[in-house]
Amino acid sequence: MKAMVQDTYGSADVLRLDDVDLPEMGLEDVLVRVRAAGVDAGVWHLMAGQPYLARAMGFGLRAPKVRTRGMEVAGVVEAVGAQVTQLRPGDAVFGTCDGSFAEYATARPSSLTRMPTTIDFVHAAAVPVSGVTALQGLRDAGKVEPGQRVLVIGGGGGVGTFAVQLAKAFGAEVTGVCGTAKVDLVRSLGADDVIDYSSEAITAKGRRYDLVLDTAGNRPLSLLRKVLTPEGTLVIVGGEGGGRWFGGLHRQLGASLLSPFVGHTLRGLFATVRPDDLSLLAGLIESGQITPVIDRTYPLDRAADAVRYQHEGHACGKVVLTVSDGR
Repeated sequence: MKAMVQDTYGSADVLRLDDVDLPEMGLEDVLVRVRAAGVDAGVWHLMAGQPYLARAMGFGLRAPKVRTRGMEVAGVVEAVGAQVTQLRPGDAVFGTCDGSFAEYATARPSSLTRMPTTIDFVHAAAVPVSGVTALQGLRDAGKVEPGQRVLVIGGGGGVGTFAVQLAKAFGAEVTGVCGTAKVDLVRSLGADDVIDYSSEAITAKGRRYDLVLDTAGNRPLSLLRKVLTPEGTLVIVGGEGGGRWFGGLHRQLGASLLSPFVGHTLRGLFATVRPDDLSLLAGLIESGQITPVIDRTYPLDRAADAVRYQHEGHACGKVVLTVSDGR
């Protein structure tokens, strides 16, 4: 089968299309014929091997342990292990796996669920990591409640487009922060107000928010706290800067250390994709409350271009690879 692999850490130039064996299946595994694969921020970090802390956490010190990139997947179940009862061949599924930038991938049933019936494979592949991250950031870490004021920083990105829609679905009053090119998009997703960061600081209007979900950038904690209500909550998802060792993690670690000593609740988020959350998102998609936003698609053999584009931060919503047309 064809797969996008790498044998060393580095820029997107290390990715190459190669012929590899079908992934081995265990008794508890599902073999998925990949139809589309989402390009989330984690792809770049694992490709580059940065921050270095990730290598020490088991991803491979000198080279990636998993050669095939990609985590978000949408496709059709090709075969199931002898102990799998939740899914069967022919089921259309979406979720996460190791190595979705390939024609076939294996996954555990606990990381997959049946696709919403109202969207195609491309839109389904955009959901798993970004949608679950937005959901857990708002609901679990942020404890969002109806009527609260929520600020979504990076409202036009992969996580942010889901966060704006989910916050509205939870009954919040939502302000999105984004660049000029994404203002109309964020407003169309239901944001009550939009701040164009290229012409206005988030502190300019003096507004205070019950919850700030920071999905992008490197704004310091001191600045983010200025826009919180006295007992407000800040949730930091990802981020850039901070050096090669810790990357954007330095802000998340700093938030957790500072939180016990201030009136605000300051948290970093490391989302975990779970089938119940995927099912919840599928239901919200089928009811029309959220819609995955696709900026552009690339074929599998242009995965390097897709990763570069996503990492530049200009995508309006998600970037997705098309892998198989189902024939």
